[in-house]
Amino acid sequence: MLDKMLACVIALGMTMAWAGAAETVATKGGVQMVKLSGGTFAMGDDKGRADAKPAHQVTVKPFLMDATEVTQEEYIRLMEYNPSKFRGENLPVERVRWTDAAKYCNKRSAEDGLPPVYNLEAGTCNLSANGYRLPTEAEWEYAARGGSAEPQTFTDAALAAIGWFRNNSGDSTHKVGAREANSFGLFDLFGNVAEWCNDWYDATYYADSPAADPAGPAEGKKRVIRGGSWADRAKKIGSSVRGSDNPVTADICQGYDTYGFRCVRNAE
Repeated sequence: MLDKMLACVIALGMTMAWAGAAETVATKGGVQMVKLSGGTFAMGDDKGRADAKPAHQVTVKPFLMDATEVTQEEYIRLMEYNPSKFRGENLPVERVRWTDAAKYCNKRSAEDGLPPVYNLEAGTCNLSANGYRLPTEAEWEYAARGGSAEPQTFTDAALAAIGWFRNNSGDSTHKVGAREANSFGLFDLFGNVAEWCNDWYDATYYADSPAADPAGPAEGKKRVIRGGSWADRAKKIGSSVRGSDNPVTADICQGYDTYGFRCVRNAE
């Protein structure tokens, strides 16, 4: 059903320098990805939280993004274990550390014969490599806004149509792709599981962010998490709402049954 829905998604005409989803492609492992044309937008929200200010112009290059969050079936196939609390092959994988997500990205790169992005022993990543990786925070927000010129916030009713959150989740994750896609053909960017991004978190980074393809601070203690989860209220979910956590902590009591991810790679 997801393939049929993706095939029917047509990008809407957008204002500003936005472009929609031109096509979907499948990886060698059968994961559906959406090719995004990139563009320029005002990242952040001057009416939002302190760490979402100031709104600032950002341009991102074309990239491919998974249409859905990585499922347990996809994760088990490459990683050979399932860390999730809520079990189901079409549910998003959760209880995933940032470092685990990076390992998965490298395994997916190897499967497709692409150069790996992450050197986990050295603690470095090469964003110019065409292998799979976690999205930069700017790429995630570009994708999540789906062409909207304004930051997206939600009423309970509006969020219920596109995502699983505290009011409709029943305290659990749900099958990926079961709610409405955004205008780029991407599912579950808001709710279900919160998604790891590649960037180190810095509450003041936006004040000095580069305008072209910002990749976050060079170092830090926490990694960015975006999108909110099945456990969050609507007021805590939005296109500019930033979260963060330690990338290597494995204590599930700290909320890891709400953390998942999706992959991106550079468009060739």
